Amino acid sequence: MLSKAVDALKSDKKVRTIIVRSEVPGVFCAGADLKERVKMNPSEVGPFVSKIRAVINEIANLPVPTIAAIDGLALGGGLELALACDIRVAASSAKMGLVETKLAIIPGGGGTQRLPRAIGVSLAKELIFSARVLDGQEAKAVGLISHVLEQNPEGDAAYRKALDLAREFLPQGPIAMRVAKLAINQGMEVDLVTGLAIEEACYAQTIPTKDRLEGLLAFKEKRSPRYKGE
Repeated sequence: MLSKAVDALKSDKKVRTIIVRSEVPGVFCAGADLKERVKMNPSEVGPFVSKIRAVINEIANLPVPTIAAIDGLALGGGLELALACDIRVAASSAKMGLVETKLAIIPGGGGTQRLPRAIGVSLAKELIFSARVLDGQEAKAVGLISHVLEQNPEGDAAYRKALDLAREFLPQGPIAMRVAKLAINQGMEVDLVTGLAIEEACYAQTIPTKDRLEGLLAFKEKRSPRYKGE
């Protein structure tokens, strides 16, 4: 279901920002169903985890900004799902960690790669080696999340913050947002000289757009721009 939803969003040009959240109180995503995992043959585990990794990669490759709103538990694959998003926000009461080594396995949905890229190699190793679970404040302190909020009575403080961020993103040029994300994502995997060449190529995609002209015209006419993604 998640894969189908991501597929639909990927090709929908009207989508400007995506928030990943859970409607289950107190749980963002608890990771693998261990009762289900116990019943699997060893030969089934590899392909099953590959499928999870593929869906998480699809989320990471979505063309528009993505925000994970963590209002509860995000453990194992649940945190890997959040790590695939551009921005993470969490309630202070949320709990998150890559706990796989406790089960004598390792993170298999991108955690060993995305966590060090997010918080640095040494800290990522410490968290994975210890299978430590952090609360929202601790996650903010290590740079795992961008914002931490006191949980509200409705239990959706992180989601509300994610909506605020999405509203900040919405007025900007849609094509610019997509190519900015592309430039940053691709640039982070290469050396600076190559990264600057990627930025140049991405910038070039915005030059012939109607939106760029609309932005200049709106500035001249002292009004808000009306971008159409063209």
